[in-house]
Amino acid sequence: MSQDTIFALSSGAPPAAIAVVRVSGPGAGRALRVLAGDTLPSARRACARTLRAGDGSELDHALVIWLPGPATVTGEDVAEFHLHGGRAVVGAVQQALGQLPGLRPATAGEFTRRAFANGRIDLAEAEGLADLLESETELQRRAAMALASGGLSAQVDEWRDHVLLLSAEVEGVLDFSDEEDAADLPPSFTDRANTLTAELSAWLDRPRATVLREGFRVVLAGPPNVGKSTLFNALVENEAAITSPVAGTTRDVIERAVAMAGIPFTFVDTAGLREAGTDEIEAIGIARAEDQLSRADLVLWLGEEGQGPSGCWEVDARADDATREVKSEKAIAVSAHTGKNLDALRMRLIDHARAAMPAPGEVALTDRHAELLSEARAALNGIRGDLDPLIAAEHLRLARAAFDRLTGRASTEDMLDTLFGRFCIGK
Repeated sequence: MSQDTIFALSSGAPPAAIAVVRVSGPGAGRALRVLAGDTLPSARRACARTLRAGDGSELDHALVIWLPGPATVTGEDVAEFHLHGGRAVVGAVQQALGQLPGLRPATAGEFTRRAFANGRIDLAEAEGLADLLESETELQRRAAMALASGGLSAQVDEWRDHVLLLSAEVEGVLDFSDEEDAADLPPSFTDRANTLTAELSAWLDRPRATVLREGFRVVLAGPPNVGKSTLFNALVENEAAITSPVAGTTRDVIERAVAMAGIPFTFVDTAGLREAGTDEIEAIGIARAEDQLSRADLVLWLGEEGQGPSGCWEVDARADDATREVKSEKAIAVSAHTGKNLDALRMRLIDHARAAMPAPGEVALTDRHAELLSEARAALNGIRGDLDPLIAAEHLRLARAAFDRLTGRASTEDMLDTLFGRFCIGK
């Protein structure tokens, strides 16, 4: 447990109706007594008190709550001051706390980091909480809640228990075998290892959290002057891109994040793709457009039919122009000017993106989770019935180590700094 005591505003930025200042650490009770009177209120019950500074001047009439550890959000003693939410009130209370010996302002994510250090949450749950704070759509919120509530952690613990049972069986073979001729592992041992490997593979085949966090990435591409920017503006419902009859108006990548039917999207407008007659700046824009094609979850191709990248959707973007070169019936004919088929295109995009994303409330693996589960699967894949028990034990140790890094039983300080730096001060 940390020896210093931290404090911070744990509610929204003032002015507000109510502001909550939280104190955590061994000095939380003393801070509460100094500001709110000599006696601590009953544990876990809100109590009205007059708060006073060190010189006796009145700071605020507030509700205070005393939460003795370890059954608190941080695992430490916690005091909360529920203040009137003016900037001056919050500033005065924080100044009074800062003058107390042993108290200091919290750094970003420090409350959550103490919860992790004191075993109140594990690393995967902390990642879910960070995602929850950053969520902007209902789908993101539900996935973050599943992770923050321990959905992945419980599953990893179950896998880890299976590995421990397999390890115990290996140890039994080693302990009771003849020293010169070690006994073989039973066939059921390999079967159980294969079953666990198959479960890991099923999880690794799920849609990842990246597409949920960053949005389903839709890139509009094609040669110059085919209506990419006009369609882009219509889809994001904003004049984000400059449109002009002059070819080559778009010189750089333009991105906009939007939500449609609760699904997060990132729409990307790109420079027109062509080979000859380009100046240096346009050439850079074309190179960036080509890079976007490789990163896209889906490409809407507005160029000549059949010339787009594999898997693209053919779009006939000027359905209102009778002089255009009409694409085949497979193409989606739309008009940003008249609105023709725009709603149908949006619904098709929503259905396509929804199928590529985690199901509502389903735990979605981050790249870090997937990397560690892949390590565990690779270790288990090396187990065979005729394998030397000592080598089998090492494979199991590697799998267990990967699980431990996932939940934070074994983590580096740099990785922890990066994670908890995602949180705001006061969380």
